[in-house]
Amino acid sequence: MKGIILAGGRGTRLYPMTKCISKQLLPIYDKPLVYYPLSVLLLCGIRDILIITSPNDLETYKELLGSGNQIGVNISYVVQTAPRGIAEAFVLGKEFIGNDSVTLILGDNLFYGQGLSFVLESAKSTCKGATIFGYQVGEPRNFGVVEISEMGDVISLEEKPALPKSKYAVPGLYFYDNDVVEIAKSVNVSKRNELEITSVNNIYLRMKRLNCIVMGRGMAWLDTGTPQGMLQASQFVETVQMRQGLYIACIEEIAWRQGFINGIQLEALGRELEMTDYGKYILTLI
Repeated sequence: MKGIILAGGRGTRLYPMTKCISKQLLPIYDKPLVYYPLSVLLLCGIRDILIITSPNDLETYKELLGSGNQIGVNISYVVQTAPRGIAEAFVLGKEFIGNDSVTLILGDNLFYGQGLSFVLESAKSTCKGATIFGYQVGEPRNFGVVEISEMGDVISLEEKPALPKSKYAVPGLYFYDNDVVEIAKSVNVSKRNELEITSVNNIYLRMKRLNCIVMGRGMAWLDTGTPQGMLQASQFVETVQMRQGLYIACIEEIAWRQGFINGIQLEALGRELEMTDYGKYILTLI
């Protein structure tokens, strides 16, 4: 399985902060926002990762993450010249995906919870079709909404409905088989002039190949697309890390625990940052 991080878009809800920089390069407490979706792909065991970003931010991402070799993965990059919808990621990433299945995560989504690895493994083990997630929210009208039967089957999907049929929002994390490439190419452009991910998911639903995993009450999903969301996410990360002494989205630690790098490599990465609490934390892991 391969992984894609969609880190394009103009981030207009965060203006003026994002007038000259990608929002995924802004900090969430002590690390760049892009570290959080990247950590999810690492937890999935995915080692081939594509980052889709804007032309202006490409070199900055390359400077930040490089080839990924330092954490034992392969990171490549593709430019999205204009924001044309989430589903365009599969069109832009066609050559990268090849004949493999793929996981797509939006670059401004943060997931955390004790059962996260189990949930990710459950989704990854689904060989056919598509898997999305349902997360209960207080105001579902602001999100894509999934309606689920008592048996756990998906009944309907709607994008920001005025009258939601459930309280389950669809977070920006999706698992697909290889058919998603051709399906994305077949989707009609919406009124927003975009290739909507909901349209892709509805095709899988009509084919009865769409699965939904409900994230429980112990799981945190934070959308950082607004200044308030970024502040809340930073406070959440600070609270957990200070209370537990365990870091969220430390990509070096995850790569080490996944066996992508060894202890000597981990220590070298920690030494590079030993003037910071982040680097000191890495060194405590040895």
